[in-house]
Amino acid sequence: MTRANSASFAKTKSRATPKSTPDGGGVLRVAAVQMASGPNVAANLAEAERLIEMAVAAGAKLVALPEFFAIMGMKDTDKVNVREVEGKGPIQKFLAAQAKKHGIWLVGGSVPLACDNPKKVRNACLVYDDKGKLVARYDKIHLFGLDLGNEHYKEQTTIEAGDRVVVVETPFGRLGLSVCYDLRFPELYRAMGNVDLIVVPAAFTATTGKAHFEILMRARAIENLAYVIAPAQGGYHISGRETHGDSMIVDPWGNILDRLPRGSGVVVAGINRAYQESLRKSLPALKHRTLDCAAGTPVDVIKP
Repeated sequence: MTRANSASFAKTKSRATPKSTPDGGGVLRVAAVQMASGPNVAANLAEAERLIEMAVAAGAKLVALPEFFAIMGMKDTDKVNVREVEGKGPIQKFLAAQAKKHGIWLVGGSVPLACDNPKKVRNACLVYDDKGKLVARYDKIHLFGLDLGNEHYKEQTTIEAGDRVVVVETPFGRLGLSVCYDLRFPELYRAMGNVDLIVVPAAFTATTGKAHFEILMRARAIENLAYVIAPAQGGYHISGRETHGDSMIVDPWGNILDRLPRGSGVVVAGINRAYQESLRKSLPALKHRTLDCAAGTPVDVIKP
């Protein structure tokens, strides 16, 4: 785990990086970036650039940013005001430039993209290859709603839901895309078929994150025998909102390889495909599926 100067009010401290999975050769390093983004897009992009550089310095070839890394506004409608058309705009230009500059695959957390409703956005997870080309887009399907004491969230007010499952063929294996609240719906990941990695850019609330974040991340890894990469918003935001953080990378056996509880920073771990294949051979649960959860669900498999 690599800790940056905190962009939240959380104090920083250093920890030793947990041991990675058994090395069977061909280990590729991946990173999850944690931020405490604010309402200023330019400032958030500058912070993301610094953290991407930290991940690259640690040897990461695949880097994932958190949900709405470029904008955590003072109010829900702020993201609508900075929405972009696919292929245009400063946020997407930044992501493409960073991927190309560092020669990495970059998962752009999520970006507010325009939809037919001018009062809403699509919460889109964008994937760029090491040449800076946009190779995949997934629009968040499940929209968060919470009415708990003084906490109230209703994403459908400003976000239009997606309706397609997306899997990307990458040098790291088959990558399944999801965003935050999607994590609570295991049928989404079953619909992906066999995936080697799952990415879950998140901005969990402090309340729900404390109760469920780690459990759900480890469950998705175990049941799919897949690596889970979870970059998150983590800390106090200018709006007064508090996000859970705890960005982590989980191996296919459910072991947490690296994590960062709070504040800005980077977690890094090795993706060991030989180790993963040995687990799948020893416990062939993926071959024992008998129920078809993908029936009638459009699944886009992207082969760049």
